[in-house]
Amino acid sequence: MSERFVVIPVGRLEEANNRVTTDTVPGGRWAGNGNDNIVAQETAAAAAVHILEYSREPNKYGDGNPQESSPFINSSDLDRGNLYDGKNMALFEEEMDSNPMVSSLLNKLANYTNLTQGVVEHEEAENNEGARKKEIKSPRMGTFIGVYLPCLQNILGVILFLRFTWIVGTAGILESFAIVFMCCSCTMLTAISMSAIATNGVVPAGGSYYMISRSLGPEFGGAVGLCFYLGTTFAGSMYILGTIEILLTYIVPNAAIFKGENGGESEAMLNNMRVYGTCCIILMALVVYVGVKYVNKLALVFLACVMLSIFAIYAGVIKSAFDPPDFPVCLLGNRILLSRNYDVCAKVVIEANETVTTKLWSLFCDSPSLNASCNEYFKMNNVTEIKGIPGLASGVITDNLWRDYGPQGMLVEKKGQPSISAPDSEFTSPYVSNDIATFFTLLVGIYFPSVTGIMAGSNRSGDLKDAQKSIPVGTIMAIATTSFIYMSCVILFGACIEGVVLRDKFGEAVSGNLVIGILSWPSPWVIVIGSFFSTCGAGLQSLTGAPRLLQAIARDGIVPFLQVFGHGKANGEPTWALLLTAGICEIGILIASLDLVAPILSMFFLMCYMFVNLACAVQTLLCTPNWRPRFKFYHWTLSFLGMSLCLALMFICSWYYALIAMLIAGCIYKYIEYRGAEKEWGDGIRGLSLNAARYALIRLEEAPPHTKNWRPQLMVLLNLDSEQNVKHARLLSFTTQLKAGKGLTIVGSVIEGTYMAKRPEAKQSEQNVKSAMAAEKTKGFCHVVVSSNLRDGFSHLIQSAGLGGMKHNTVLMAWPNLWKQQEDPISWRNFIETVRETTAAHQALLVAKNIDSFPSNQERFSNGTIDVWWIVHDGGLLMLLPFLLQQHKVWRKCKMRIFTVAQMVDNSIQMKKDLQMFLYHLRLNAEVEVVEMHESDISAFTYEKTLVMEQRSQMLKQMQLSRNEREREAQLIHDRNTASHAAISKKVDAVPDRVHMTWTKEKFTTERNRNREPAGIGVRDLFNMKPEWESLNQSNVRRMHTAVKLNEVVVNKSQDAHLVLLNMPGPPKNKCGDENYMEFLEVLTEGLNRVLLVRGGGREVITIYS
Repeated sequence: MSERFVVIPVGRLEEANNRVTTDTVPGGRWAGNGNDNIVAQETAAAAAVHILEYSREPNKYGDGNPQESSPFINSSDLDRGNLYDGKNMALFEEEMDSNPMVSSLLNKLANYTNLTQGVVEHEEAENNEGARKKEIKSPRMGTFIGVYLPCLQNILGVILFLRFTWIVGTAGILESFAIVFMCCSCTMLTAISMSAIATNGVVPAGGSYYMISRSLGPEFGGAVGLCFYLGTTFAGSMYILGTIEILLTYIVPNAAIFKGENGGESEAMLNNMRVYGTCCIILMALVVYVGVKYVNKLALVFLACVMLSIFAIYAGVIKSAFDPPDFPVCLLGNRILLSRNYDVCAKVVIEANETVTTKLWSLFCDSPSLNASCNEYFKMNNVTEIKGIPGLASGVITDNLWRDYGPQGMLVEKKGQPSISAPDSEFTSPYVSNDIATFFTLLVGIYFPSVTGIMAGSNRSGDLKDAQKSIPVGTIMAIATTSFIYMSCVILFGACIEGVVLRDKFGEAVSGNLVIGILSWPSPWVIVIGSFFSTCGAGLQSLTGAPRLLQAIARDGIVPFLQVFGHGKANGEPTWALLLTAGICEIGILIASLDLVAPILSMFFLMCYMFVNLACAVQTLLCTPNWRPRFKFYHWTLSFLGMSLCLALMFICSWYYALIAMLIAGCIYKYIEYRGAEKEWGDGIRGLSLNAARYALIRLEEAPPHTKNWRPQLMVLLNLDSEQNVKHARLLSFTTQLKAGKGLTIVGSVIEGTYMAKRPEAKQSEQNVKSAMAAEKTKGFCHVVVSSNLRDGFSHLIQSAGLGGMKHNTVLMAWPNLWKQQEDPISWRNFIETVRETTAAHQALLVAKNIDSFPSNQERFSNGTIDVWWIVHDGGLLMLLPFLLQQHKVWRKCKMRIFTVAQMVDNSIQMKKDLQMFLYHLRLNAEVEVVEMHESDISAFTYEKTLVMEQRSQMLKQMQLSRNEREREAQLIHDRNTASHAAISKKVDAVPDRVHMTWTKEKFTTERNRNREPAGIGVRDLFNMKPEWESLNQSNVRRMHTAVKLNEVVVNKSQDAHLVLLNMPGPPKNKCGDENYMEFLEVLTEGLNRVLLVRGGGREVITIYS
């Protein structure tokens, strides 16, 4: 049975029936709706058996949905069947489905748990074998057991036992103290920031990953979470290498498989580490796979080993003050000798009154005889024996204050010891030397892992009785305790141990003993065994925690290729994540050097801590209403200082490792961003973006943009069909080609009706428009407005779309192609009103005619031209648009041609030169041509076009009048409700529905194609030929003449152009001529394939100045 269901025994059927009966109101009616009786009967029937009650335990890592598990209003696990059936709150009963009562909310909060899927479920599955559900115990762990001790165990570890004495001896007490202080300050500041985040609401398990991802968003969360996972994994490698080093160096040195000879000991040791480390990681992975509960239970044993070792060190320090341990070391001159190469620290000894050479003599001389040829340094310097642990009262602290760095192979020498320098011979030097080059930054990188582990408490938040109180107190107390231990050990080690012994990394001068072990009391084996089990346990803990962290990231679904690692065994154990973790651990094992692995994991931990501080600083500075931590002792300056210190330590440890770690995190960040993380966690980066946007908008509001910064910020007006789909998708394609992802784009549309009635359609329309924008790769915002009519809706969009300085300055719309076929003039009247409103708002207007023939984003023009007909200057937008189009791949290979019109009084040659110079200063490449338009008489064709236009206008007016009369008469019928219905109807029907045109289509076509009259025929002669022309409006005749003549020139020059840009004439000031305006524009663009009518916004948008 699934563990998320609890079996609840309920009473018998009769009891359930009685309960149902007694729950009715006094009047005998059920206090609910008509379906409640059925519900009651089903409840009574189900009460006879055990009922499976769903345990509302949220998925700790998320289920791939954007919403978080929560007991609040929008939670998906609301108890829909538990409806309100009382009278006291009847006013709110209709909202109970979505807005629960406070008592219900508090009940859900009281039962809300964030226990993790992991060790507890694993133990229950094994103990119960899936047959019965073990009762979940509420978490009872306090601050000391739940936070303080786990942090203590994770912080104190392998570096303290194996490298800390060497760091103190090499860097000196002062610089070692500085290293410890910097690293401990870093973790303390991080703990303060972490405490603020951890106490700002419930923190499910996941530790730092959960806190960072929910504070900085899925991109940062995924990047830093994976870095933290890699750090934890490499920490497992470091602990395993420490375990093998203790085993092969201090416990069973004879177990080494590879034996080094003639100076090859170090390489042989690395091979031994690789072999034993691989075996160890396989064994540990099997232990974690088979029985995680044993790792959890052995944690107390490992913690006891750590604490016992710490007490043994302090006891040894105290004892050394009055009874130092006897661990002598042998010096030749001022050089320390390897203890395995001699039995007596002397050149010769007296045996039976004879001087006999020792084993040490044979190391430096070619024979055991006293007159043998020996090494010069050996002959000139004496052999002395000193105490390795002189004790706390010896005053050796003054010798250990200063650093002693050196290159690889440098001999370890005692400062102040008399020595005579001499050239060394070819004999192998039996001295203790540096196995690696030492310097300050290297020691920082090696030491920093010893202060990590501060997240152990936050990782256990689900097991704590009061996580918001325990995590800050326990973590900060653990860091304070360990910082005191480390700082005191720096001073105590420097005050008790001889400097040459401190710099002896592997204890080769003290008979192969662990240096920190010879100081401890009662025996060095206390430290050796304690450190062995401590490092072994830490490795197991890393192999247990790292797969769960990877599983948490995988189950969040923010990194798609990791989703396979979210699966595991039936009890939730992350099997695949464990395999990947073991594989990455093996990489660290193959490196085989503790000193090389430690800086790697330092990078990943430092990056994680840096983003914890950043998360706290961002949340504090944003002052978001939800940022209310219970932990009050924080400040954004402390978080910023901690972040800066983490970043500095990264580059201090290793600048190239830091760059590699940042590159890895950056690649993961961009990958998550590219794949589109669909999570919305209310993160601080989104809040930061909102604040930055608000600040930028306020700055933009201060003044309009300069001409050099002007670019078309588009408002695209779309029309929708009856199914709320986009009519002209190519309008979005053209927008993409014009914008190329730059600037502001607002795509707007209008639905007729009222908002309450049309709200679902508006939502659906908005989704359809967004889908069309995504298909056409149009980056921008979508705005669908519900209005009583289309005209008002588009007017509202033009007036109010945008915010502050981020408002549109250009309107793009399609030409109403069917304006002639539609009896209702609303469509073209709306178009003309839009033109007027954009002009009044000082906004540019782009009208695309034949928009469906415009190229898609996938098409490519290999040649051709974009022709610009510059008739009047209205800001230079005509010349800027082709340049912007040429930046897109569709139009990139098209050439730009600019035509301008010269009158009879103009010097066309000089105009061309001036225009070429103007384009040169504008840095635009275009061909220039000046077209001369001579004064000519108005042709018969022009008169005929004007006549047709005016007759059509008269027809439309009569149609509108007829319609209005019918509406008025219908209203009179409704109001009077008299017997005059038949007469009124007859009167209305008598009005003709249509006015027949004088000129038919055939006659119009024939007249247009007829040979033009000779130029000598004047206007009066034409009037004599067509008497009906005399009544025409002469203003309309002149306008039509301009449209016809200009259209002839444009078609002649630009009929084959891929796109023609024309100045768009303004609409008439007198609205009576609106229908004529549409005819003028139709004639002007007749015979052209793709046309973009351009109307400037009344300001300069292009400049010759830099």
